[in-house]
Amino acid sequence: MSEASIAAPQREAALKSPSQMTAEELQALTESIVAALKTVYDPEIPADIYELGLIYNVDIDESRFVAIDMTLTAPACPVAGEMPVWVENAVGVVPGVAGVRVNMVFEPPWDQSRMSDEARVALDMW
Repeated sequence: MSEASIAAPQREAALKSPSQMTAEELQALTESIVAALKTVYDPEIPADIYELGLIYNVDIDESRFVAIDMTLTAPACPVAGEMPVWVENAVGVVPGVAGVRVNMVFEPPWDQSRMSDEARVALDMW
């Protein structure tokens, strides 16, 4: 076996589960996940999905598997089938994340009150 193929599993095995992480480590992982979510944009809206308020919940389990509940601005969104894959791909490459599952939810329905001030400025919606 090559040295690289041995090192990768050992490095992964050394990762702590979220319950074993310090508050700072968990905060850093959470911030990295949020940063990844902020790279995903609705192609029809010039704001990322996190600031739009489309992300309802992010849960990191003991094995560092991330479950994300998200919605769309409208159930008939043209990228409804693609956007969950974009989210999964963006979060899946965050160091320390073991895997990602995106759940589409429509309750409660999304409305403009879920947008951050940053999204409101980007969309000139004051």
